[in-house]
Amino acid sequence: MKLIKFSAFIKLLIIQYLSVLCVSEDFDFFYFVQQWPGSYCDTKHSCCYPRTGKPAADFGIHGLWPQNKDGSYPQNCNRDSSLNEDQISDLTSSLQKDWPSLSCPSSTGFRFWSHEWEKHGTCAESEEIDQHGYFQAALKLKEKANLLQALKSAGIKPDDGFYDLGSIKEAIKEATGFTPGIECNTDASRNSQIYQVFLCADISGSEFVECPVLPQRRCESKVQFPEF
Repeated sequence: MKLIKFSAFIKLLIIQYLSVLCVSEDFDFFYFVQQWPGSYCDTKHSCCYPRTGKPAADFGIHGLWPQNKDGSYPQNCNRDSSLNEDQISDLTSSLQKDWPSLSCPSSTGFRFWSHEWEKHGTCAESEEIDQHGYFQAALKLKEKANLLQALKSAGIKPDDGFYDLGSIKEAIKEATGFTPGIECNTDASRNSQIYQVFLCADISGSEFVECPVLPQRRCESKVQFPEF
């Protein structure tokens, strides 16, 4: 009888482990998305600075999003997994700097990070990627992809000037080794401006890879790089 109970317990553990794997590996790659704060704020919707003050004039992380090669993506994979602030306490200062929230009302950023974890992070959750590992992976990817420096080195600066979209993509590819996806938005004057940059990472979230598919986002051939 004991042997039967032990066997059933082992089977239950295996099923639980496989269910975690199914959630975590049911995607093909990550989109690592960074946004330019000047473009976020320079719209008719405006923005609110975090309670820690105005962020640095640098690209900030928007998210690390599991994606599939067919263009689909999983989301909200575990509604019971809420972000635990204690799990990321040692990352808070780095998150406030590199992953700031610009939405209104002003906040500490935790609400933004919680949203990203619940919508996207839960779909990458596994034995290897827990809450701490997810946010740490995104921070490390940002260290590897210094977009502002890459653009400045190519003479592309956040000075309200207009730049060739192809030149922006080429500058980022030159610096990172990979072709980016670019998303634009429009300001109150309907000027097309660089808003978000998409790079792709492997399912461990540790290395950049060439994007199997790039997001289809409309941009003009010349886009503005607004000040912040």
